Amino acid sequence: MGLTLGVLGPVAAWDPQGDPVALKGPRHRAVLARLLVARRRVVPVARLVEDLWDEPPADAVSAVRTFVAALRRALEPDRPPRAKPRLLVTEGPGYALKAAEEDVDAWRFERAIASAAELPPAEAVSRLTEALGWWRGPAYAGLDDAGWVRAERSRLGELNCQAVERRAEAQLALGAAAQAVPDLDAYVTEHPWREDGWYLLVLALYRSGRQSDALSVVRRARRLLGEQMGIDPGPKLRRLETDVLRQAGHLDPGPGGTAAQVWAEATAAYERVVPSYARARLESTAGLMRDLAVTGGGGLEAARRHRVSAVAAAEQLGDPELTARVIGIYDVPAVWTRSDDPEQAQWLVDAAERTLRLLPAGVHGPARARLLATVAVESRGTLPAETAVSGERARAYQAARQAEQLARGLEDGPLLAFALNGVFMQTFQRAGLSPRRDALGAEIVSLAQRNDLVTYEVLGHLIRLQSRCAVSDLAGAEQHAVAADRLSERYGLPLVGVFTAWYRALRTALTGPLAAADEAYRGADAALEGAGMPGLRNGLLPMARLGLYLSHGVVPPEDIAEADWGPYESWVRPWLLVGAGQAEAARAALEGIASPPRDLMFEALWCVVGKAAAAVGDHGTMRRAVRQLQPAEAELAGAQSGLVTFGPVSACLRELSEGLNGPR
Repeated sequence: MGLTLGVLGPVAAWDPQGDPVALKGPRHRAVLARLLVARRRVVPVARLVEDLWDEPPADAVSAVRTFVAALRRALEPDRPPRAKPRLLVTEGPGYALKAAEEDVDAWRFERAIASAAELPPAEAVSRLTEALGWWRGPAYAGLDDAGWVRAERSRLGELNCQAVERRAEAQLALGAAAQAVPDLDAYVTEHPWREDGWYLLVLALYRSGRQSDALSVVRRARRLLGEQMGIDPGPKLRRLETDVLRQAGHLDPGPGGTAAQVWAEATAAYERVVPSYARARLESTAGLMRDLAVTGGGGLEAARRHRVSAVAAAEQLGDPELTARVIGIYDVPAVWTRSDDPEQAQWLVDAAERTLRLLPAGVHGPARARLLATVAVESRGTLPAETAVSGERARAYQAARQAEQLARGLEDGPLLAFALNGVFMQTFQRAGLSPRRDALGAEIVSLAQRNDLVTYEVLGHLIRLQSRCAVSDLAGAEQHAVAADRLSERYGLPLVGVFTAWYRALRTALTGPLAAADEAYRGADAALEGAGMPGLRNGLLPMARLGLYLSHGVVPPEDIAEADWGPYESWVRPWLLVGAGQAEAARAALEGIASPPRDLMFEALWCVVGKAAAAVGDHGTMRRAVRQLQPAEAELAGAQSGLVTFGPVSACLRELSEGLNGPR
């Protein structure tokens, strides 16, 4: 995160190190606040004058320009003299503040509140608690009560109230009623007109075993509402009072408590009665993590974390058969070819390999196949580079084929689906293999439908979507996107929408105007927020936007060069240096550049490298790019990802050929 701007309290700014930025006087803060309220839109100078003064002085326009100049120096202290501002920009008749969504606390707060509505209770409590912690006082504190401030302050205050109430609802759903009481008590004192707050406090007290306190709170609510608002409590709160008096059964979380209580109590009882069955519990935990992973967001992150703990615990028991089952039960379909946590993935691969060596030879075919499939899936993106010895096969590739062979021999449909997922992850030996992956996707769809494997049916459709995009078959890709979305809606698989949203942004990039595509990609990136897939998100938006502009033959905007390129930075850097006019530095960066990982972005990255090499006349790297891209000549570079495109590979090859055949 770069410069941070705050309005959830006094208007403030902090540099990337977290140190406060000096914003001078109240007028400077008012200008900054007014531009933040505009949400990246232009505010004409005349409007700024109207909003800053009831009776503008004669030199008001000059004063505004002075405030803006001072703000620019404060917000971009390292900007060279006469260089164009990047944050507080001049556009047409006024100014706009082009802050990123994540750099403004109020905007982050809004996004957190919206996303919490889709989260399970435990994650919602965590998300909302974090968001409420960003408040430092009343919004836009210290500014005059002008109309534009008053409206925005009121809107953010309402969101704050909603966040407090939703957090309390989530705590009650988790059975944490007593934890909700203190915050709710303070909340209703500050906001006595919020009857939902009173309702939640009464319910939390009742569920905490404090019936008399709950009734006392109802009386307090009646008194304060009468004194401060001149009204009686509404029907919802009156009904709750009656239900508390008669101890209505529906006020309890349920006959067995909340899901969290049931789980905790059942686990404790299990440990007391059958402590020797820790092995069965480990398998149950692994199965639970598999189911949790497809819920997305925090569920996926928690599943990855607890999965490793379960495997480690199984290994400590010294039972390789148990360890094999705990590792292999996590057969969560994977479509993206870059790991979300490479270190954890390597740890799991090593654990699977250790367990394979300990299993008796010739037996435990299903367990062996699952371990091999795990090796293949978790080793995604690790096929040998172009310098590998001819005919050499990576261990992960071998594991994928062995798992497939075992599963076919056992005629086990679910096991074969898992094995084919591993084969998919290892089907990137060279460019241009989308037809092979399309066939794999078709088999997975058919297999999943015969065996009622919904998540694998989705996987097959997404693989086919990617493969159809690679060969510009958008009609075919759309059919698979619709099928995947339909399954997602029917069975509650939220992560599917992330991939189909990105596909539709790609479709816009291929068929619509550039501006609409750029906006679609930004929207798709927002859908990835909190999805728990850093291996997918990191660097993806700048890659998508770079491909968009290059494939349209348009010079990319300056902000792309400053983006966080994540894992793609090494291969994009030479092109960035070329764009910055640093040809010699670009040539040095290209010298001996490693081959990109053999995954869904392979062709896209070689196109970027090739363009940089052509720009500086690096014939050696250009020839390498031609060799790697030639098998995919009939495809769209990057589109095999189903997410981005750098245009036809043939166009890139043509550019490279012209560069190679020109003067040396």
